[in-house]
Amino acid sequence: MERQRELDLSGKVVVITGASRGVGKQAALDFAKRGAKVVLAARTVKVDSALPGTIGETLRQIEDMGGEAIAVATDLAKEEDLRRLIDAAVERFGGVDVLVNNAAATTGDIWGKPFLDLTREEWLYQFDVNVHAPFTLTQLVVPIMEKRGGGRIINLSTGSGEVFRKAEEPPKLNAQGGFSLAVPGYYSSKRALDRFGNCMAPELHAKNIAVIGMHPGLVATELVQIRVKERGLDDSVAVPMTIPARMIVYFSACENPAEYTGRLFWAEREMADMGIELDEEGAVCPS
Repeated sequence: MERQRELDLSGKVVVITGASRGVGKQAALDFAKRGAKVVLAARTVKVDSALPGTIGETLRQIEDMGGEAIAVATDLAKEEDLRRLIDAAVERFGGVDVLVNNAAATTGDIWGKPFLDLTREEWLYQFDVNVHAPFTLTQLVVPIMEKRGGGRIINLSTGSGEVFRKAEEPPKLNAQGGFSLAVPGYYSSKRALDRFGNCMAPELHAKNIAVIGMHPGLVATELVQIRVKERGLDDSVAVPMTIPARMIVYFSACENPAEYTGRLFWAEREMADMGIELDEEGAVCPS
């Protein structure tokens, strides 16, 4: 792939789920540096002793850099919260131009739980957060984007997707380094999200809306760092959060998203192949 020119994001309205920490937070900061107006969605509104970060903290960081944002407490498993999130974006900023479906069910006993120990309730919850929430949010934002002339929807995927560009996809690994990948509900639901984007791309393309899937890789998020510390895992395979965040911004700003719509990309590989750089502080560098 050849790198495209990146358009100005000043004034664009970006909704990001899972923005209290990790890739979602980093992407929110990077969008704000480009002048976008950011709508931050996450469940974490109070400081949690187990996990760092709140949407309020992300909001303050954006405001401290002179950016515009709002924080909306959102439980992705609740349809009423999803509707309230988009309503808040429209009420405050007038619409939505970019939707980043970043949040996923990755905490608690679900992660690493053997298949036979997984309850139906836990299985369904992962689909509620990882598939049904993006489905509902997409239905809510498409009419808004269409009225504004188009938009972008970025779905965060996983290594279970077909990102390897080989004739036959390699078998799924049980682990990457010391990190367990035995999370059937997570990987199954993310694969469903990949297919959803692929299936919806032609219909949304007619409305000038691109839907792009991106595999961030194993990322050195706060949660990963906690697992490294608690379990003594090797984190040498983890990439910085700035890499997937940079590619989220790229796909949101690229001049011709039609080249990418309906497809699934791997952040680290695509960033290297297209020669996309970070600045010295990890912030994005417009081309």
